[in-house]
Amino acid sequence: MNKNEKNFDELEVLRKIGNNPEYSQRDLAYKLGFSLGKLNYCIKSLRKKGHVKIQNFKKNKNKFNYIYVLTPKGISSKYSLTINFMKKKMNEYDELRYELQNKYEDKLNIKSKENKIKKIDYDLL
Repeated sequence: MNKNEKNFDELEVLRKIGNNPEYSQRDLAYKLGFSLGKLNYCIKSLRKKGHVKIQNFKKNKNKFNYIYVLTPKGISSKYSLTINFMKKKMNEYDELRYELQNKYEDKLNIKSKENKIKKIDYDLL
């Protein structure tokens, strides 16, 4: 698993936990399309980084049920990962759009510079 895939997986886990901290690991794995082992690996990694706290339900007799809580560091990480993900996708979109414009410039009758697509450096945002 490369770094981008791991970051995307962690972002997805953080998003799901943020939306419903009472999901069981089985529920989370199903919703994310992960195996239980992969999800467990992601949650342990997030816990080790201090992004997630894992707590038992206090009044529940079944002490195997947990609640997953995003820490302030986890919320910040979720925000940063989301921004980076969006920048990457916007760059990919612009590159494809730019390629298509250059490929079909004659057919689209794009002659003036004002109508040409400009590349944006999203890293500067």
